Amino acid sequence: MDDGGKRERESEMLMVDEDPETVFLKTKQQKTGGEWEMFKENVRPLKRGRNVKLLNDALKSHSHMNMSQLKNSLLQTRRKLVEAIDEYKGDDPLNPWLECIKWVQDAFPAGGECSGLVILYEQCVRTFWHSDQYKNDLRYLKVWLEYADNCADAEVIYSFLEANEIGQTYSAFYIAYALHMESKKKIKTANDIFNRGLSINAQPQENLEAAYRKFLAQSMTKPKALADKNSTDNCLPIRSFGSVLSRRENRRHASESSDASRDDSQGNRGLRVPLSIYKDINIRSSSGNEVNMSKTESGLWDSLSTQAERNKENKAVPAKWTSHKIPQRPGHRTGGSATTYIEVFVDDECSGVHQTGAKVGKSSSLQLREGTERDLKRETELLREDPLRNFPISSLPSGKVGVTRRGEFWRRKAVGKTEKRRKNNKNET
Repeated sequence: MDDGGKRERESEMLMVDEDPETVFLKTKQQKTGGEWEMFKENVRPLKRGRNVKLLNDALKSHSHMNMSQLKNSLLQTRRKLVEAIDEYKGDDPLNPWLECIKWVQDAFPAGGECSGLVILYEQCVRTFWHSDQYKNDLRYLKVWLEYADNCADAEVIYSFLEANEIGQTYSAFYIAYALHMESKKKIKTANDIFNRGLSINAQPQENLEAAYRKFLAQSMTKPKALADKNSTDNCLPIRSFGSVLSRRENRRHASESSDASRDDSQGNRGLRVPLSIYKDINIRSSSGNEVNMSKTESGLWDSLSTQAERNKENKAVPAKWTSHKIPQRPGHRTGGSATTYIEVFVDDECSGVHQTGAKVGKSSSLQLREGTERDLKRETELLREDPLRNFPISSLPSGKVGVTRRGEFWRRKAVGKTEKRRKNNKNET
């Protein structure tokens, strides 16, 4: 047998000795590539799943290409997709938004602020929230739900969808809303949301019923566990410096204190020992010289001083409060300062300037095309804290206006800093 036959025989023997799972992974790696195995911890999961080939291509480009070249190519492709949104003239204006969102999800597997995905979600849902064409469109509802998954507290989004009757005929809304309330320990509210979806026969009804059965099975033991937790937490003594004793320390401390009090009460009852008064040992057992020394060291008064010495801090003579004036710095006062007025903030929506859906789309694409990486990161953080900060107040559900006002304040503050930075850059150039 020649050398080639020996090598093939040895490789076959090694394949037989290896674990079947290892052999399967090797064959899959040869067919599809193993980039996702190396970077799967940095890949953001999607509910719709991912295409393995596209994922491997994206991860391979991230690992082999120069980072600056990769970043420029991705930004150029995203800019073209955003321009296609503005230039679309068909009957389904939501479709180019969905294509752009899907491409960003595939091109940026790890997500992050630099991808602009959260901003893209917000601009998409804000463009069509008032359109009757997409109120009962499942694709539009899924964009809302994906946007809710990227926010710190999605309850305001579900309240907005319910108040504006968006996606109310689909079970996906009630499942996501109820599970979110369950994660916030609001079991009764989650149960009411499930019952509301079942009462209107939200479709597909099978998914809603299966999710509700799973919710009931999990919530059967939750009230008892929460009650036990609350009762055990309430019985824990709180120390003066704020730390709470553990259960074991609390049990040992309670038993020791009860035993000590029981022993003291029994001993006092049997012996009838009178209460002893504390006396200083040094004064009682020391000599006369030491007593005189302690008197001098303790600063005892040998003679009563005069009233003037005792009240030397209170020498101020009472007078009329208008008789004294605060000294002012010498300077020239301008007459124009007295006529200046404080600029009162006026909201754009309250001033009667309402933006249409097309104008909102233009501003969104402009922000994604011209925004720097720092601007995208700042806007993403603001949207995660207050996802409805750019929506008109008339569209918000009751009780959510304060959240949006707070977001509006931070947005205007961030815009002011951005404009100031741009002016400084222009002056330097």
